[in-house]
Amino acid sequence: MSDDHRYPPVSPLSAGLAGRCPRCGQGRLFTRWLDTAPKCDQCGLDYSFIDSADGPAVFVILVVGIIVVGLAFFVEFTYQPPYWLHLILWIPLILLLSIGMLRPLKGLLIAQQYVHKAQEGRLVRDDEEPRGD
Repeated sequence: MSDDHRYPPVSPLSAGLAGRCPRCGQGRLFTRWLDTAPKCDQCGLDYSFIDSADGPAVFVILVVGIIVVGLAFFVEFTYQPPYWLHLILWIPLILLLSIGMLRPLKGLLIAQQYVHKAQEGRLVRDDEEPRGD
């Protein structure tokens, strides 16, 4: 039996973006920039279920790509600057956006994983009955 009923519902959006525990909303989700803690320091939730894999990186690539490519096209077609200016403009922006978005998106995906009880897919052998968990 889970202890989830003892805690008021926490918004996965606010908990995830703030890097807080998806169950209690108080404990820290990360120990360092992207390293997840082994468990919540407030409610004791075991974070071993966490498997965000490449999801946050994919979303960061898509969002940052749309923003930077759109701005680069706008600047190129409007002002036609030299290529070195493009490098000076877009490389720092790519780094800032990517590094700044990675942790909040990882927290958000972890919170969504917790709320929806997402887990690795499992195959059922022919001689087993599927479980209705």
